[in-house]
Amino acid sequence: MKVTYYGHATFLVELGQHKVLFDPFISGNEAASHINIEDINPDYILVTHGHQDHVLDVVDIAKRSGAQVISNFEIIQWFGQQGLENLHPLNHGGGVNLPFGRVVYVNAVHTSSLPDGSYGGQPGGFVVIHDEGVFYYSGDTALTYDMKLIGEHYDVDLAFLCLGDNFTMDYKDASRAANFVGTHNVIGMHFDTFDPIKIDHDVVRKHFTDAHQDLYLMGIGEERNF
Repeated sequence: MKVTYYGHATFLVELGQHKVLFDPFISGNEAASHINIEDINPDYILVTHGHQDHVLDVVDIAKRSGAQVISNFEIIQWFGQQGLENLHPLNHGGGVNLPFGRVVYVNAVHTSSLPDGSYGGQPGGFVVIHDEGVFYYSGDTALTYDMKLIGEHYDVDLAFLCLGDNFTMDYKDASRAANFVGTHNVIGMHFDTFDPIKIDHDVVRKHFTDAHQDLYLMGIGEERNF
């Protein structure tokens, strides 16, 4: 699969001919000012929770591309009020079969409210089972023992894990999370965008190396095959 990083927690994952976009927050991220969201044309947009730094560009991209938006029930209701029609609600433990595989909505420990203050339901993450394997996208979360269930249920090849501290788990807990879900391949997210979540890349990389884990801190606009 091919992964493109657009900053913060925003990734485009290409699974065969299908493009899946996660938590699009691009136009409000100064570090991603060189990214033109009109060039991003996903088939699906997966949203973990309602905070602005995860939903800011959903409506614009979905209206233009026709992508189906998948999230929890409350967020999907809210997007319907914003004029989106191609929507699919999930809730924790539930999944949906899609042309590229299956998407399951799993637990996250965080908060969730939408930009206008509306209730955003309970936050989550996603497990994606596809023809080439399985990956876990944590969303914003603390370290939780629920991650062990993911490792017991699925053979996870790759995990997208928040590691910026302050609003989410830090890099040490992210390393433990990788162990919980049973993978040594980690793509870091939710770091450097704001002052409270800036990280020392050398320190973080060393921690993962010492733990015999492969950490990828991608540059904004970088593409990589996994």
